[in-house]
Amino acid sequence: MPATPRLWDISPPVFEGAPVFPGDTPYRQRWAATIGPGCPVNVSEIGLSPHVGAHADAPLHYDPDGAAIGHVDLTPYLGRCRVIHAIGRGPLIDWKDLAHATDALPPRVLVRTYDRAPIDRWDADLAAFAPATIERLAELGVTLIGIDTASIDPADSKTLDSHQVIRRLGLRVLENLVLDDVPEGDYELIALPLKLVSADASPVRAVLRQLIPTTSP
Repeated sequence: MPATPRLWDISPPVFEGAPVFPGDTPYRQRWAATIGPGCPVNVSEIGLSPHVGAHADAPLHYDPDGAAIGHVDLTPYLGRCRVIHAIGRGPLIDWKDLAHATDALPPRVLVRTYDRAPIDRWDADLAAFAPATIERLAELGVTLIGIDTASIDPADSKTLDSHQVIRRLGLRVLENLVLDDVPEGDYELIALPLKLVSADASPVRAVLRQLIPTTSP
């Protein structure tokens, strides 16, 4: 029997009270219908920012002429990736924080900065990427970067320098991942955004799948 690849769920829980960027729309839910006499189903109604939980930013988020998330190519969100630990580093992740794990990089890199991600509170002191670090990753063929904080830029940034590097180089980004239990190494990433044809981002259910070595018969 072939081995069953292990899965790591790297998405934070989404619930009423889940942390959001200050001023952003929090998750909320109400029941539009409930099971009872004359109603055979439960149906909920939800409201949220597309940046709640694990999410993919669209170019439209940081570029007024950028594509909405429903129109971006899905290729970057599916395939081989590397998880690199930079726990406790910051406020900006520099190249020296990642250099120990950058040989033969796959096209996708996810960076863990927390020992335990704050899934129940907002962290104004979140770690972010130095723009030069993103430049170096792109030079090595990386097309998607991810991080376990709410933004690849500092929370108080008004210029969004790292997002502008992403825009200029045509990279894709995942934010708000949970990498607490994921060892450094290579995996298969599966984190497809919804086909929201006019939205600036989309929630994703991000998972990592263990790579199973192939053997010749």
